[in-house]
Amino acid sequence: MKLRPLAAGAGLVALLALAACGGGPGGSTESSADRAAPARTEAGRPVPAQPRATRRARPEAKARRETAADAEQDAARDAAEAQISTFALDVDTASYSYARRALGEGRWPEPARIRPEEFVNSFGQDYAEPAGDGFTVHVDGARMPGSDTAVVRVGLRTRGSDAAARRPADLTFVVDVSGSMAETGRLDLVKESLHTLIDQLAPGDRVSVVAFSDTAETLVPMTPLTARPDLHAAVDRLAVQGGTNLEAGLVTGYQQASAAFRPAATNRVVLLSDGLANQGATAWQAILDRVKEYAGRQVTLLTVGVGRDYGDELMEQLADNGDGAAVYVSTREEAAKVFAERLPTTIELRARDAKAQVAFNPSVVESQQLLGYDNRVMPADGFRDDTRDGGEIGPGHAVTALYSVRLRPGATGQLAQATVRWQAPDTRAPAEASRSVDVDALAPSIWDKAPVRLQVDVVAAAFAVFMRDRQAFGLDLPVLGEHARRLAESAEDPMVSELARLIDRARAVG
Repeated sequence: MKLRPLAAGAGLVALLALAACGGGPGGSTESSADRAAPARTEAGRPVPAQPRATRRARPEAKARRETAADAEQDAARDAAEAQISTFALDVDTASYSYARRALGEGRWPEPARIRPEEFVNSFGQDYAEPAGDGFTVHVDGARMPGSDTAVVRVGLRTRGSDAAARRPADLTFVVDVSGSMAETGRLDLVKESLHTLIDQLAPGDRVSVVAFSDTAETLVPMTPLTARPDLHAAVDRLAVQGGTNLEAGLVTGYQQASAAFRPAATNRVVLLSDGLANQGATAWQAILDRVKEYAGRQVTLLTVGVGRDYGDELMEQLADNGDGAAVYVSTREEAAKVFAERLPTTIELRARDAKAQVAFNPSVVESQQLLGYDNRVMPADGFRDDTRDGGEIGPGHAVTALYSVRLRPGATGQLAQATVRWQAPDTRAPAEASRSVDVDALAPSIWDKAPVRLQVDVVAAAFAVFMRDRQAFGLDLPVLGEHARRLAESAEDPMVSELARLIDRARAVG
């Protein structure tokens, strides 16, 4: 079955329904009544019966036709699904922070640890906030010079929060004190960060502290912030010893969080570690299997990575599959940003199991590719399956997805429609929001006419792809550095200036 192109400006719903049910040209429209009635001539007389040999051959011919029709419908369905992109939302930023440290030390980051979406999501966005507790959906894009390709950006944002107005929080800190944390600055940075956060939290909050090396020990059970001296004393007792039984630490931490669970509070486990597990279960799936019962009780996870040698995959997968996020800190400035600025105001959740789905118009788009989110991609039918795990998103978070799109020459009309689906944090009631973009809305050139923030996103993503693959859409490091320096002046953002310096550093290292 050949799919007819959508009319200019038409939505994608009709196309998807057509592919799913097998209707349209080539599909059968014969009713059961039609099949039951005998065939007649125009004069109303019954058509003479065919010879027996012909009648015996008819089922075989019908089977061949049905097989061919099924194959065409399957091909059409596959083509339609190829233009649908579905992924769980992710606000991790660890990959960018790790690359920044590696380049600062004069070494090329390990390609397997480079995730483009975490580079992009490290930068501020100017998406409007929603009025309620859901998402705003922003879709724009720009054409790439001298080709039929374009960049399409899907931006999602939640409403911000005032730390003083948020609900109380129960935080269980699970701290790695194994021998690998003896590296200068590792445990000291963790202790300093925890002292800062304890001073930042509100009187209605509670904190427990678990330390782990060969075994796990609860240094202080869930304690109200009115007893800050006891919490500071527990942090001061953290000292390096033994191996890294991360499994024992996380299990004990979740047990503490579960035992003290408050339905009216935000309940979170915060794991601080270099992720170099060498005792007990050392794979993320085995560790999560031990804690999934506790994690299923609305206890979210934040992993905070530290150290030059860093178990990136373990910490990232724990966060992705444990309803949380992953960050990485290597300096006091980064730690202050996470613990003194970000964590106190983003403890709450705005959305659980959040997913995005972008449907591209096949009459306009020849092919499309999502940049990043490799570990978060899911099949199209998982989008409205609320048993499928999505991402947990806090207040004021922005999530950006970039697509490289090849346009059909001269195509007009609707290019794509983006939809985000999430569940309310407390009731688990699902909700959705959507927005579409037309071809005519694309900026004519990414470097001349596109919004500054979109240009920054493209440079950040291309830089990540280059460090991972040593090539990025025909853009090399000198060109990316030139764009970053120009954008740093326009954006007036220290992060963009830092991006320009990192690109220069990569040129020197590489």
